[in-house]
Amino acid sequence: MAHIVVLGGGVGGWPAAYELRGALGKEHTVTVINSGSEFHFTPSNPWVAVGWRSREDVSLDMAEPLERKGIKFIPKAAKELKPDNNQIVLIDDTVVEYDYLVITTGPRLAFEEVEGLGPDNNTHSVCTTPHAETACSAWEQFVQNPGPIVVGAVQGASCFGPAYEFAMIMDADLRKRKIRDKVPMTFVTSEPYIGHLGLGGVGDSKGMLESELRNHHMNWITNAKVDKVEAGKMFVSEVNDKGEVAKQHEVPFAYSMMLPAFKGVDAVANVGDDLCNPRGFVKIDKHQRNPKWPNIFSAGVCVAIPPVEPTPVPTGAPKTGYMIESMVTAIVHNISDELAGRPVTHEGTWNAICLADMGDTGVAFVAIPQIGPRNVAWMKKGKWVHLAKIGFEKYFMRKMKSGSSEPMFEKFLLRMVGITRLK
Repeated sequence: MAHIVVLGGGVGGWPAAYELRGALGKEHTVTVINSGSEFHFTPSNPWVAVGWRSREDVSLDMAEPLERKGIKFIPKAAKELKPDNNQIVLIDDTVVEYDYLVITTGPRLAFEEVEGLGPDNNTHSVCTTPHAETACSAWEQFVQNPGPIVVGAVQGASCFGPAYEFAMIMDADLRKRKIRDKVPMTFVTSEPYIGHLGLGGVGDSKGMLESELRNHHMNWITNAKVDKVEAGKMFVSEVNDKGEVAKQHEVPFAYSMMLPAFKGVDAVANVGDDLCNPRGFVKIDKHQRNPKWPNIFSAGVCVAIPPVEPTPVPTGAPKTGYMIESMVTAIVHNISDELAGRPVTHEGTWNAICLADMGDTGVAFVAIPQIGPRNVAWMKKGKWVHLAKIGFEKYFMRKMKSGSSEPMFEKFLLRMVGITRLK
C-alpha cells in the first residue's frame, strides 16, 4: 500500500487528488495538504476586483467533496520538506510521511522584489481571491473620485493574461458607470511588445491586443522595468533591445494593479538546488518527476520552465489551465504505472486553451503545444468568448464540487478538435 500526498490545493492540486483517487486502487491512500480548505477559481479574480463576483461566487470548501471521494485532507500549511526521509513537516510540527509526493503549491508572490509593490504597499493584485477583495474595496472608493490608472506586469512576471483582462474589465466597468472619460489608462509591461504574453506571441496576438488597447484609449509602455512605486506614482525605466535604459517615466495613478514576479514557496524552495532552480521552482523531467528524487512529481505554476526566448526585460513562461491539467494527468498515469511495476512513459502535451475576458467581449487562443514551435497557433475575438468564460467558470466549479477532473464528454469534445492531455 502506498501513500500519495498532494501538496497544495488549486487548479492543479484538487484535480490531481481526484484523478489519483480515481486511478488508484483502494489499498492506496491519497492525502491533500493545503494551508486552507477553500478552493478559489483564480481566473475569476479580475471580476471579483470590480465587484462583478463575490468571494462566495468563486470559492468552494473542499473538505466535504474530498471526504466524499475517500481522500484524506489536512488543512495546514507545510513548514519544511525532507525529501531524503520522505517527510513533510507541517506548521504545527506534525510530520506526514509519503511514498509519492505531488507538489502543486502554486507560487509565492514576490512583491518584495519591487519597492512599494503589492497590496500591503501601493498597488493591488488579482493573483489571489483575498487580494481581489481588497482591490474591490479600493475600486469602490476609486470610482467615487476617479483619476489615472496604471495596470500591467512587472519584470520577471510570467502571467500576463490577467493584466490584459483586468485592464479591459476596468474599462468596461468605467464605461457602464459613464466615467471612462475621466480615467486615463496606461498599460505597463515587461513584455518586449504588446501581446507577447511570455510566449513569443500566439497567432496575431501582437496586432490584436495592440488594436484592443488603442481602441480602448489605453497608452502603453513595453520593455518596462518598474524601479519603485510610491503612493500615486510609478517610476519606470523603458529599455531598448540591448537592455539599456532608453527613457525614464514617472507615471501618476489614482489606482494601480500590477502583477508581480513569482517564486517557489519557502517550504519547497528551501530544499535547495537538487529540487529547485534559483527561483525556487521545482525541477522536473519530461515525465514531471524530479531528477534527484523520482518519487517527487510536480505540476502547475510551481514547476521550473525556462523563458521561451530572451527578452530585454526578464519575462517568464506562463503555465495555463489546460497545460496544468495535462501535467496532472501525466503524473497520475506515471504513478499508477510505477505502482503496477510498469516503466514511467507518460508525458503531458502542455497544450493551451485560454479564454481571456474583456468585459463585454473576449479573446480566445489555442496553442498546441503552448511552448513553441507549435502545430497550432490560433486566436479569435468575440462576445462568445466572454460568454464561454462565464460558462467555464460554472462548469469548473461544478467539476470540483462533484469530484470529476475530466468528464468523458469533455475528453470526447476536445479530442474532436485535436486537443489531448497526453502525448
